[in-house]
Amino acid sequence: MAVTIQDIATAAKVSQSTVSRALANSPRVKLETRKLIQQLAREMGYTPSAIARGLATKRTHTLGVVVWDIADAFVAELVRAIDRAALESGYSLVLSHCGDDPQRQLSAVNILRQQRVDGIIVPDSSAADFFLPLVTEGDVPVILINHRAYRYSVGTDNESAARMAVDYLAHLGHQRIAYIGGMRYRVESEERKAGYRQALAAGGLPLDVSLSVDGEGGAEGGQKGMKQLLTLPQPPTAVFCFNDLTAIGAIGAIQASGRRVPDDISVMGFDDITLNPYLHPSLTSVAQQKEQIAHMALAMVLRLLEHESVPVGQFLAGNLMPRDSTAPCARPV
Repeated sequence: MAVTIQDIATAAKVSQSTVSRALANSPRVKLETRKLIQQLAREMGYTPSAIARGLATKRTHTLGVVVWDIADAFVAELVRAIDRAALESGYSLVLSHCGDDPQRQLSAVNILRQQRVDGIIVPDSSAADFFLPLVTEGDVPVILINHRAYRYSVGTDNESAARMAVDYLAHLGHQRIAYIGGMRYRVESEERKAGYRQALAAGGLPLDVSLSVDGEGGAEGGQKGMKQLLTLPQPPTAVFCFNDLTAIGAIGAIQASGRRVPDDISVMGFDDITLNPYLHPSLTSVAQQKEQIAHMALAMVLRLLEHESVPVGQFLAGNLMPRDSTAPCARPV
């Protein structure tokens, strides 16, 4: 005979509603009680009925995830972390990959509405600007990653993380530190640029506007931006890049010019994608705490579904990951 919620409730000495909430990982149930009930469910061989659960809760236990470009390494890794967090809470994902085509963007919204997702997470900040007005018309909770201006957002404190990155380069003796931005990710890029400027000011280093160039957030943009910096009469001795893909492109341009990384120019990335330790040279980066961000986003969705209050914006510190692409400045400035 199949194990029921009533069987688990009897074993745990709680109500059926408490069991239902615990199996859905609701924050309304104490963490210890949740763990006990979930352990009992596993031990007793409980298998939930998706249809019955949906009828009882009026939920589909699916979450929509919208990305602009799934080929972006950081976005792909973050989606994977969200998927793991969702599975732990009994949710599955509906992934919508929309790009910058308006018709595909509208189609992405319609697909999620047809699937009747319980909530939406947007891990790609470049998708948020166009997507948010389309989905906030309904009552589905929408969580944005790294979009501080939006109430329901989680992610990394970009300004403080950028300050930490540039401080590290300054402590290595670099005074001409450049920034290659990622304008496709407008909000994040401006925040990291602000942190870059704050670190220069705090370190008593001059702000040279020629050392700040635009990229689009990919390797090609990093390559173009670095080539522009190399044409300066006095090129930088270190470069802080919007993200790791930008840094990879910058390293390619430096090496193609006959210069060496980090001997001639140090390069710092941002995100800390899993590829970084295996590059040559291995890439110094600021790590975003992907697993924690994914769990924070999911917890926010669940609290909103339960009509509970949630903190306004939750942003974590970045972690500096020093590797071989940065070294003390060897060139006099």
